[in-house]
Amino acid sequence: MARFAEAMPEADTELHYTDHWQLLVAVMLSAQCTDRRVNEVTPALFAAFPSPEATAAAGEEAVFEKIRSISYPRSKARHLVATAQMIAGRFGGRVPQTREELESLPGVGRKTASVVLAVAFGRAEMAVDTHVFRVSRRIGLAAERCRTPLAVEQELVRHIPEELIPKTHHWLILHGRYVCTARRPQCDACCVRELCRFRRRQQEKGDTPAVKTPHQS
Repeated sequence: MARFAEAMPEADTELHYTDHWQLLVAVMLSAQCTDRRVNEVTPALFAAFPSPEATAAAGEEAVFEKIRSISYPRSKARHLVATAQMIAGRFGGRVPQTREELESLPGVGRKTASVVLAVAFGRAEMAVDTHVFRVSRRIGLAAERCRTPLAVEQELVRHIPEELIPKTHHWLILHGRYVCTARRPQCDACCVRELCRFRRRQQEKGDTPAVKTPHQS
């Protein structure tokens, strides 16, 4: 954690938002889609429908037209409108602050709820996406027996100090996005390479991965 903190002192979500509703929408749209693509789509979406009430009133087709360039736009438009209707009607227009309430929203699962709780409300929640899952198991933060996102989450939460959990989520995402990539990890640019289980095994086999300088954005 100390090495990640030194390498990425300002680690935070790369999604663009200005309030809790926009964060929730952006996280929902980011499922199986890049943050860059989401950030390209959301300015026009938020300008047209800036609140749960406006999104609920707009309807599925209007929302679909604004997000059609991202992955699974039809189902995401349906979920966004249904979620907006529920927030406007049941929660007084405010994004709920408990896991149970968040996961009651259409299209909101454990990972999305964890991101919102951690980023919007500062809760000690570890959201496990593909980057967190891969990096945690690869470098050795999570045991290899942890074969599901929930198992990885429980392992990380058990060993990481509570106050570092939200920040660790972002460290692992950014590390997986720009350094510890899925197909070609940039081991020579890795701040934890001496501690990494994957690196150690590759060295033992005499098969250290090829490396190059990572692109940082």
